[in-house]
Amino acid sequence: MAYDPKGPAIETAGLVKVFGETRAVDGVDLTVPRGTVYGVLGPNGAGKTTTVKMLATLLRPDGGEAHVFGHDVVREADAVRSRVSLTGQYASVDEDLTGTENLILLGRLLGHGKPQARSRSAQLLEAFGLTDAAGKQVKHYSGGMRRRIDIAASILSTPDLLFLDEPTTGLDPRSRNQVWDIVRAVVAQGTTVLLTTQYLDEADQLASRIAVIDKGKVIAEGTKGELKASVGAGSVHLRLREAEQRPEAERVLAHCLDAQVQLEPDPVALTARVGTDGNGEQAAEQASRVLSELARAGITVDNFALGQPSLDEVFLALTDRPAVATADEEVVA
Repeated sequence: MAYDPKGPAIETAGLVKVFGETRAVDGVDLTVPRGTVYGVLGPNGAGKTTTVKMLATLLRPDGGEAHVFGHDVVREADAVRSRVSLTGQYASVDEDLTGTENLILLGRLLGHGKPQARSRSAQLLEAFGLTDAAGKQVKHYSGGMRRRIDIAASILSTPDLLFLDEPTTGLDPRSRNQVWDIVRAVVAQGTTVLLTTQYLDEADQLASRIAVIDKGKVIAEGTKGELKASVGAGSVHLRLREAEQRPEAERVLAHCLDAQVQLEPDPVALTARVGTDGNGEQAAEQASRVLSELARAGITVDNFALGQPSLDEVFLALTDRPAVATADEEVVA
């Protein structure tokens, strides 16, 4: 794989990792542009974390090849490690140390002198809104604060590539938004971020390109717009007046659109794709026909919207099953 010095941050071809009888990663091809957030979206067990560990040189691939800034992750592992940083799913800082002590310790391990390590620690604590908690032991931090100190530790020496493996798992919406702001700030300074997530809204908010991975394979890749366009011209979103009418409404939508209908958690809500049938009807015409058929069936619609498909609908179309809940839904649950 020839390397272009102005080329992608990551290139993989046929990447494979096997554990016993399980092919956790089964021929993954990725091209990650520099200076962007690249999202790897998929459910638990899809192979996201295993892929990241191979790219970060923590696991040796069983097949295929991968390059990070032109360096082979197996033959040039030290060169790769010098340019990357990894924040995993769980905080890796020492809970018995304070925020300041953690960052100074890690700064010294990275080769900074004591004054430089202390200065960089204070700078990051301020930037991440942790100055008031700098003297507290990390075990007394909230979940959001732990994620922020963990990311701060990852960028003590600004990496060219930052791996964020499900960085907002279990966080409340406010803490999640704070982490998102940090990710945007890191990218604005020139760092490339590879973000793995199972949250559809997180990929939608942050990533300029997204690879959808399931059962160890990349099943779709592109910009958000490209992925959404791949499953149809739009989506019909309905809210009915009576929950008892939803089964009949589902039948009408399926018949009119010849498409799979998604039943939302709200017992009066349904969603279906439009614009994918073979006779060339426009999305608005199809939506109008749906409303007429629903009225003819005596079904009262309180709210109707025609919009671009969501990433949830993309995932459903690609895998024949819904994706996991959004981060907000999981927190509420």
